[in-house]
Amino acid sequence: MRSRATSTINCSGGFDDDVRRATGGPLRGVAVQTVQVNIGLTCNMACRHCHLGCSPTRTEQMDWPTMENALEAARRARAKTLDITGGAPEMHPRFRQLIQAARAEGLNIIVRTNLSIMLEEGYSDLPQFLHDRQVRLVASLPCYLEENVDRQRGKHAHRDSITVLRRLNAVGYGNGSGLSLDLVFNPLGPSLPPDQANLEAAYRRELDEGFGICFTRLVAMTNLSIGRFGHELRKEGLDEGYRQLLKDAFNPQTIVGLMCRHQLHVGHDGTMYDCDFNCALNLPAATPGAHHVRDFDPETYVRRHIATGQHCYGCAAGAGSSCAGTIV
Repeated sequence: MRSRATSTINCSGGFDDDVRRATGGPLRGVAVQTVQVNIGLTCNMACRHCHLGCSPTRTEQMDWPTMENALEAARRARAKTLDITGGAPEMHPRFRQLIQAARAEGLNIIVRTNLSIMLEEGYSDLPQFLHDRQVRLVASLPCYLEENVDRQRGKHAHRDSITVLRRLNAVGYGNGSGLSLDLVFNPLGPSLPPDQANLEAAYRRELDEGFGICFTRLVAMTNLSIGRFGHELRKEGLDEGYRQLLKDAFNPQTIVGLMCRHQLHVGHDGTMYDCDFNCALNLPAATPGAHHVRDFDPETYVRRHIATGQHCYGCAAGAGSSCAGTIV
């Protein structure tokens, strides 16, 4: 993993150079509005596009003291949101405890879910649990077509996702009651996402007419050539072409809204990163002497020079891509 990251960063004529030409300086942080925590790589699925390589065989998980450190970092930074991701974060034995603690801190909570986990034994009560704690859900549904979803995420993934979406609608998610249910689109192959607004309209039509499902909004995200998706591209000889496509589509207008500038990402072992993608590449945040979240200092972190590489073109290509969807 580390050697792959090394070959990705510091490339000649790379992303950092383009940012400097566009802005007159390096990419730096702006604020810490969100603390994102990857609490483990254990997952009930093994999706083809997963940049972290999560699966049922992965055992890495964040311990409770590190979770407490992350909550303390949110306090120090006066962050408003705790963004919980994985893996399937719901599979962590302290998942519910973390949500309770975050609510006690007055934080808004986002959980990034693969949906299907809520059909597994021991997790079927999660829709009501999350509803009662006003947790915002961001759910992966890379397409509204069954064939495409199953191809990317495994057999019956679409069927299971539809079942869980109906259950979430039934308890008040995504139907105008104030509980947010966002869906995440990822391209199946090496291409940029289509226009997010048009795609959202298609999702609404297909999910409503076919299944009676409603949701809050669609989040369109660009796949980066890392993790399983990158491995697949290299195997098919498409990696170099895709990377060039992203570089050619670099849009300076996206720089202001890049997610790395507005968040702290904490890996399962407590290491601080600029984003989840840098975490996947083992590329820690440039905060000298303070690599673990227990040593987090908001002023130092915000002033940092964000670690970049060729993979960063994925977030700044076209309309841009972030945890909240397109940027411009």
